[in-house]
Amino acid sequence: MNAAAASGAAASGGAEPSDPASTLAVSHLDVAYRVRGQDRLALRDVSFTIARGETYGLVGESGSGKSTAALALVRYLPRNGRVSAGTITISGQDPLSMGKAALRDLRARTVSMVYQEPGRALNPSIRVGRQIAEVYELAGQDRAAARAASEEMLRKVQISDPRGVMDRYPHELSGGMAQRVVIAMALAASPSLLILDEPTTALDATVEAEVLDLLPPLREEFRTSVLFISHNLAVIAKMCDRVGVLYAGELVEEGPARAVFDQPRHPYTVGLLRCIPRRGQRKDRDRLDTIPGFLPAPGEEPAGCVFAPRCALATDRCRAEAPPAYPVGPGRASRCFYHEAAPDMPRSTPASLPAAPAAPATDTEPLVGIEELSKTFTARGSSVRALHSVSLSLRRGETLGLVGESGSGKTTLARVLLGLTAPDEGSVVTLDGARLSPDARRRPRDVLRALQIVFQNPDSALNRRHTVRSLISRPLSRLAGLSGARLRARLEELITSVRLEDRHLPLRPGQLSGGLKQRVAIARAFGGGPRVVVCDEPTSALDVSVQAAILNLLADLQAREQASYLFISHDLGLVRYLSDRIVVLYLGRVMEVGPAGAVFSAPHHPYTEALLSAVPSIDGQRTQRIKLEGEIPSAASPPSGCVFHTRCPRRLPSGICESTEPELLEGEPGHLIRCHIPLAELRGLQTGETVSLQGESP
Repeated sequence: MNAAAASGAAASGGAEPSDPASTLAVSHLDVAYRVRGQDRLALRDVSFTIARGETYGLVGESGSGKSTAALALVRYLPRNGRVSAGTITISGQDPLSMGKAALRDLRARTVSMVYQEPGRALNPSIRVGRQIAEVYELAGQDRAAARAASEEMLRKVQISDPRGVMDRYPHELSGGMAQRVVIAMALAASPSLLILDEPTTALDATVEAEVLDLLPPLREEFRTSVLFISHNLAVIAKMCDRVGVLYAGELVEEGPARAVFDQPRHPYTVGLLRCIPRRGQRKDRDRLDTIPGFLPAPGEEPAGCVFAPRCALATDRCRAEAPPAYPVGPGRASRCFYHEAAPDMPRSTPASLPAAPAAPATDTEPLVGIEELSKTFTARGSSVRALHSVSLSLRRGETLGLVGESGSGKTTLARVLLGLTAPDEGSVVTLDGARLSPDARRRPRDVLRALQIVFQNPDSALNRRHTVRSLISRPLSRLAGLSGARLRARLEELITSVRLEDRHLPLRPGQLSGGLKQRVAIARAFGGGPRVVVCDEPTSALDVSVQAAILNLLADLQAREQASYLFISHDLGLVRYLSDRIVVLYLGRVMEVGPAGAVFSAPHHPYTEALLSAVPSIDGQRTQRIKLEGEIPSAASPPSGCVFHTRCPRRLPSGICESTEPELLEGEPGHLIRCHIPLAELRGLQTGETVSLQGESP
């Protein structure tokens, strides 16, 4: 049976565990968790196969069962979890019937797993080389041979100084390098099956692209099959041959990845794809579509289609009868009675805006002014300049997007604005032209009300002991001075605006999903009527469905309240959708600033060009990937001249990039670029009209 036929068999419930072409075969799998004396199904009748050398993507919202499926394959389920029905076969072996010794051998030699956070997979007290060498020693190699093999494996995952990295501890590695080390450890055993569970979620766009670029050649070299789990549909579209869409524990659609994303045939898949900002979509013209409602509670077993309560096509038949897996093309299946109508189903959120929001004021004084802002930290006797002479402005009702790799100074800039970090002498931060105290504790109440923040992780910002009512009411009483009927009215207005319900008010953060917790954080930030809201990666940990709802919410609140946003994100698609202007930071310097349309269109700074080339596209459009040389330099000893020259694929042969720092000059109205290459020449280089790249990668 070929891969396409195997796919069709799996989707229709006929996976063949004995198929020699399959590395993994899952047939009619049920997984249950024992909670309060009852079994609650987390996976229902799931069947799929992965052929040898194939990459299979598993997508769906949090709680859909993706990680449960991965853990079930190697019997890593928690104590209260068990496979209650079905079969699993990995390279001809049945992990469900194995004893402890055989299972340990399977995990050591046949299956490897790479997790979302590499720090959790590496022992902080053991050097990197020792940890990788242990894999080879378990396979029978002596210590010297194992160390040599470890060094070679690090070279395969494109670590430029493998011997030096082997002698470091995990905390001395960057996030991207640590993830490459974990991939090296996973491949050291030459596994038949490699499971990647959200391996790039926490990484910058450039580092994510580098990690993803590693996988196809390594997969070919080791003939490894890959199960790739992610909520980033663009990454799945780029990396996977086939894809399965999980919803509430059921595989609702399956097929070749490009076919599923180009022509989805299940309403849930259609909904997920409509949640992603596409090129040309902007907050002042469009709203993203959303999926109404929430996933069913774990263990809830609907009588009919599991997606019916949230589906725009659902009928009485859907609510009474569970649909089978209909074949909808070569190797494709969809569990929907109305799969033919799915691509054209009505939107849940109107695409057009009810009223055009007021355009940001361009002829008035800036609301926030930042002039010659520098920040120097002292660590171990060394000075580290996190920000260097940054000058910016933010206007009323405007969104200023802040992008750049980790370590570029984005969060430091936000903390200085909020008064959480004091800048160097001579730095100026103003609100309405009035200079702000560098210490938030010395700022008057009206300034504290005016400047608010929404953090990346709502768990670290919300007190677990307080109810939602208390969390939102506190800033209303303390900052806005509301009480009694006025407080209750404003509370009602806020929870309505962020699409919470009265039933959520008595709950505590631990009882809420990630998306609901972020809505509480946004409601609290807007409670005092802020004029500026810092959004620091507010959607990076959220599913695309929740992300779309949060982005729409931010856009609606801004249009209504005329608040200004400083929007920090490593997802350039989100920045493009929400931002009016973009600032690109590198090593604490502003490399480019201008209107969003100008920054995202050539010509841009070579660093911006590299960032944009690293972003995967859900549409399957392939852009020329520009690889940056090496790691971002240390701010403790920045390069001379242009700080980007050590990694720049377009540095000039004259040596001026190494010797002289370029000025931030206006090449077009409102569009400033810090580069020695003239604007016209940059445009020619980036549109292919003149010379080719020095350091390009196909």
